[in-house]
Amino acid sequence: MHTASYRLESAWQPHGGPHGRFTFRLFNLSESTIENFTIVYTSLTRVIDQDACENATFVRRDANYHEFAPPTGFALAPGAMWTFTVGGLHRKAVHCTDGAKSAYLTLAPGRHVPVAVSDLMLEGRVSEPPPVLLPQGKLDLPFAVQPWPRRIDAEPGEGFPVCLYPAQGCSLDDLKAVEIVLALFCRLFPADHAPLSLAPNDQGRTLRLKEDAALVPEGYEIAFSADEVRLSFGGGAGRQYGLTTLAQLLNGARREPAKFRFPIAGTIADAPRYSWRGCHLDVSRQFYPISDLLRLIDILAWLKLNIFHWHLTDDEAWRLEIKAYPELTTVGVLRSPDGPLLPQLGNGAEPVGGFYSQADVRGLVAHASALNVEIVPEIDIPGHNAATLVALRDLSDGQEAPESYHSVQGYANNALNPAVPFTYEFLEKVFDEMVELFPSAYVHVGGDEVADGAWLASPLARSLMEREGISGTFGLQSYFLNRVKDMLTRRGKKLAGWNEVAHGGGVNATETLLMAWQSPEVGIELAREGYEVVMTPGQAYYLDMVQAEAWQEPGASWAGTVPPAHTYDYEAEGEFPEELKHRLKGVQACIWSEHFLSRGYFNRLVFPRLPAIAEAAWTPKSGKNWLRFAAIVGLCPKL
Repeated sequence: MHTASYRLESAWQPHGGPHGRFTFRLFNLSESTIENFTIVYTSLTRVIDQDACENATFVRRDANYHEFAPPTGFALAPGAMWTFTVGGLHRKAVHCTDGAKSAYLTLAPGRHVPVAVSDLMLEGRVSEPPPVLLPQGKLDLPFAVQPWPRRIDAEPGEGFPVCLYPAQGCSLDDLKAVEIVLALFCRLFPADHAPLSLAPNDQGRTLRLKEDAALVPEGYEIAFSADEVRLSFGGGAGRQYGLTTLAQLLNGARREPAKFRFPIAGTIADAPRYSWRGCHLDVSRQFYPISDLLRLIDILAWLKLNIFHWHLTDDEAWRLEIKAYPELTTVGVLRSPDGPLLPQLGNGAEPVGGFYSQADVRGLVAHASALNVEIVPEIDIPGHNAATLVALRDLSDGQEAPESYHSVQGYANNALNPAVPFTYEFLEKVFDEMVELFPSAYVHVGGDEVADGAWLASPLARSLMEREGISGTFGLQSYFLNRVKDMLTRRGKKLAGWNEVAHGGGVNATETLLMAWQSPEVGIELAREGYEVVMTPGQAYYLDMVQAEAWQEPGASWAGTVPPAHTYDYEAEGEFPEELKHRLKGVQACIWSEHFLSRGYFNRLVFPRLPAIAEAAWTPKSGKNWLRFAAIVGLCPKL
């Protein structure tokens, strides 16, 4: 067991500045006095007025990186505390995770030592514990299926079979399908009794499988009797989903027999509501080991979600190995106190890296494909490229004034320049490698949050604008993204992006899919412009958002408070006119990782909202029932 030698405690007060102020207290728990040091902390609540601090001197800031020094001549003795305050914040702190996410000291001569941090405390107001977010729930039918089927007319039995096993003469493809779902179950619930078996069992029940061309490829029907279970399916995905439903039914009946039962008679007829049932994960802000991604894809398959949107690059790191540019996953992922990329969002005294090799990618794609999950890769361009531009300096216009614009996250000059010829050479080589790794029809290219005013201090960009008759930042972005779309089209891929791709004239809407994240209304406008749309509004489907207004509830709050009941009840079709509904391809959860510094916070924020979105993606509006969902969702596996 290692005990920290230093700890940083922090509190936010509503007074002391336009957006309140932080009070920091550094405790020296070591045996030695320290002096001539600086302290660094990372925080999403940024300091924008460097003079608004007391008993400390502002040294520098880089996005979420903040460095301060104590007064000249100050010494911190063992057992002593240094207190300093920081005002001049860019927004109020409203939740416990709005303070320091990591910290370290730099001691003379340049030695970095870790500092433990605590969640932000609240002063000057009552800090109440977060509320219970999930009711006990209520079942009309005692069946543990998630998401809930399109139609279920079944009679609960008194007992349940020990397992289901394929009937004699079952095809090899059917046996393999049973094995895939059996293996999925055993990975997700390693301590539970397996609901499927390949071998006959005298306490089990026979399972007959049959393909039915009258069913849609993702559809299935199940008929129950005391002697056997018959599963009809439209295609391989439908067979998997039917087997998954049976595994869920039997597992629920075994785990909670007072609450759930296995059907003895009747039918289930099922098919998804939407074709795009997605979950996005940002692996740039925090690196997730491949084992976590394998488990997350297993959970998606269990919930009948069929898209894993893999957000591989952002300002914080470029995580995808590109053999043509090894600097991307050496320089472009390494954050350290002495490196070109300073610590951000939980990074501390020790260097932090992490990327996915092409072998990792191939393995994950194969794993997902076997479970009917499509991996859609994203490299976020032209914005959100601070790490890329540090790794490959030739992507910048050397004459562009430094810090001539800042992104909403505080990064300076962080967008790939549409007027630098190397930009397109770089992307051509990146796409060449990506299309070999990802069989998906789509490559997601981001297109979001380019700062208004970007590139306007670049002589190369000004020259391009004059030559091509382009007006402003978003005209340049549209020019850039149209060239990117052409690159993808030549490689047989469709462009996907965030809703800002439509800015400045957008791109050709044919075979372009955009994700509406800023508000539900944006999705309708995109559909009117001819784009295919996936609804993923921050106000309902961003799983980093706080779930209650209480100070002690963790997460982000820029899109408001998003309790699980709201996520569940939100209807993506909303005000969509009937004539535009064919352009609504589906819905998607988004997991942004700024706040996910621990497995505990991940599970607390993602569940039960991810299964709530899975049900919104699958179950017809008329079949949704919040209390029933609440009664079942506790069976869902977590990361």
